[in-house]
Amino acid sequence: MDTRESKTPEEELDHLKEVLEPEDPEDPDPDAAQPEAQKPPPKTMKRLLPTVIVVLGLLVAGMLIYSGMGQ
Repeated sequence: MDTRESKTPEEELDHLKEVLEPEDPEDPDPDAAQPEAQKPPPKTMKRLLPTVIVVLGLLVAGMLIYSGMGQ
């Protein structure tokens, strides 16, 4: 990352050309400069959400059952 405060006019022009360039719909692949965009998402997240939902459901059901027995 460039942390300099000012850029030369050539650097500013190159940056503007890069930023203002429209996306190419024929080539939707991520840039090589973005390796994180090429990695598939971790599979643990697909299993984590249903597991959390089931555990919370059991916890709520248990709380409802035990709260009714105390009365």
